[in-house]
Amino acid sequence: MTLDDLRVFVAVCRAGSLSAVARELGCTQSAVSQHVKRLERETGVALLERQSRGVVPTAAGRVLETAAAEGISGLDLAVRQLRDLVDGESGFVRVATGATTVRHFMGDAVVEYRRRHPRVNLEFRTVSSGRGSFDALSDGTLDLAWITLGPPVRGIEQRAVAELPWVLAVRADDPLAGRDRLEPGELADLRLIRLPPNSASAAHLEAAGGELGVRFAYDTSVADWDTALLLAELGVGRAVVPALSGLAATAGLRLIPVPELRPLPVGWAVRRWDALSPPARAFADAVEEFRQGHGR
Repeated sequence: MTLDDLRVFVAVCRAGSLSAVARELGCTQSAVSQHVKRLERETGVALLERQSRGVVPTAAGRVLETAAAEGISGLDLAVRQLRDLVDGESGFVRVATGATTVRHFMGDAVVEYRRRHPRVNLEFRTVSSGRGSFDALSDGTLDLAWITLGPPVRGIEQRAVAELPWVLAVRADDPLAGRDRLEPGELADLRLIRLPPNSASAAHLEAAGGELGVRFAYDTSVADWDTALLLAELGVGRAVVPALSGLAATAGLRLIPVPELRPLPVGWAVRRWDALSPPARAFADAVEEFRQGHGR
């Protein structure tokens, strides 16, 4: 049983596919399968169950996956911390975020962080879901994830950085453009642009409306808030969006506050704050400092 065997096994459990892991590692499916078979020989139990659309861990496999992911994460963390002790300000900071987040939450902080820590390698990664971010934090492939905060997740620590009020974005010539605020009930009569329903921010908006007895109707879907804002400015539809940092009305776009909707909480998720490498902690702190000094 080798560390590579365990890394490959955890990757297969996460992906649910031998072939997907083989493509990611640049090897054959047979080579991936050999790692799993070696583990099965040494443990004496079946670890994977084949299904029509891939593989899933057996009960024994889930036990090994959990232990292996925990152990690999700890080893990777130890190696990074040792490197930091030797190199001082060098190292890696791996952050799950997207272009919208960097633009509206981290831009100034990233510039200042790069000035202060020129030898640190910053890696920004796009993760398709909060669950994916939590998995990546747990197995040590991410240091920090910028998320919409939600219920507690086992093995993950969350820290609030900001609460964002909601606004309705409309084209400048929209009949609602002259309003200085909207009541949530008025949104029920509008056809809106929505984010994918499995996104945490979209779920939060639905819940905030539900608390006030408001159900939203949609006729257009997008993948991020910036696209929703662009479509609203083009007059394709109206969008309820969080009041992002630096977001302001333009010649073609108006933003109408909806203050009664419960704000959107956003911030950091990490595996353990006390185990973050010094460069990663410094990056998280830099973003929070700029939010407090320059954010709304």
